[in-house]
Amino acid sequence: MPRTVTVGLDGSPESRAAAEWAAREAKLRGLPLKLVNVWEPVPAPMARTRLVGAEHQQHRSERNETGDPAAEGWGRIRRESTEGLRLRHPGVEITAEQISGRPGEVLAQPAEDAALLVLGSRGLSGVGGFLLGSVGLAVVAHADRPVVLVRAGEQAADEHLMDPTGIPSAAAPYRPVVLGLNTEDPDPSLVEFAFDAADRRATSLRVLHGWNPPPYYAYGLSSDLELHTELSLQEAAALTEVLRPWRQKFPAVEVVEESRYGTAAIHLVDASREASLVVVGRRIRRSPLGARIGPITHAVLHHATAPVAVVPHG
Repeated sequence: MPRTVTVGLDGSPESRAAAEWAAREAKLRGLPLKLVNVWEPVPAPMARTRLVGAEHQQHRSERNETGDPAAEGWGRIRRESTEGLRLRHPGVEITAEQISGRPGEVLAQPAEDAALLVLGSRGLSGVGGFLLGSVGLAVVAHADRPVVLVRAGEQAADEHLMDPTGIPSAAAPYRPVVLGLNTEDPDPSLVEFAFDAADRRATSLRVLHGWNPPPYYAYGLSSDLELHTELSLQEAAALTEVLRPWRQKFPAVEVVEESRYGTAAIHLVDASREASLVVVGRRIRRSPLGARIGPITHAVLHHATAPVAVVPHG
């Protein structure tokens, strides 16, 4: 049974935002929070050069977002972070550890005690979307646990509705959770993750399904309104059928079903502006070219304005 919410922390603004989100999630789930820092040792040939001196090491410790802190730097980050998180999130048990290796590989390794892994990502020039680096992409592509991406600057109030005076407030109800769902191959773990997230937040679940007609229907579809309506009804009915047992399992969750014509990624990115969390899937698929994220999930990761949870499934 997974028993921690784990977050990658290197002292950067995006990792600190991720740690705050992870602490809130740990409290929602009643789980401990684990802060993990990855130290990437300097290769021996570099360590023998004059370039890698004390000043350069300190610079890498403070500025390298892939995580290469000296022990002293990690000790300071760990102390400041744990003290601050305990103060802001009373009741959450917090532990911290430093591990050695390449961040993209080490963070993606399955962790028996992790319910999910949380990572930070820089925003795109202060506007919506993520700037997802190679480490984040590698972890998302290889992790066997759900991975949540949180932008730098993400605040608790951003996940909530406005209060009666029109001011964002963490005391107001949560915004809806948004789930991107393929009705042809709906994986139970993906659907359950989204329903559970909405249930814990006492908010609604907005399920988006994007569809396009088969190739042999595409020609002339725009002028055939009757055929378009028929396909729309079929897709909507399929979505309703997929969600039926989950409505029964989570009766407290209000579900909003939206079956829309067009590209799913576009609809999901639009919906992220009013969401507390966007949930998408990633099929675990090994190929000679390595693991892949998938075009829809990749687009959502780069352009969504809310935290994004990527749930791996078979």
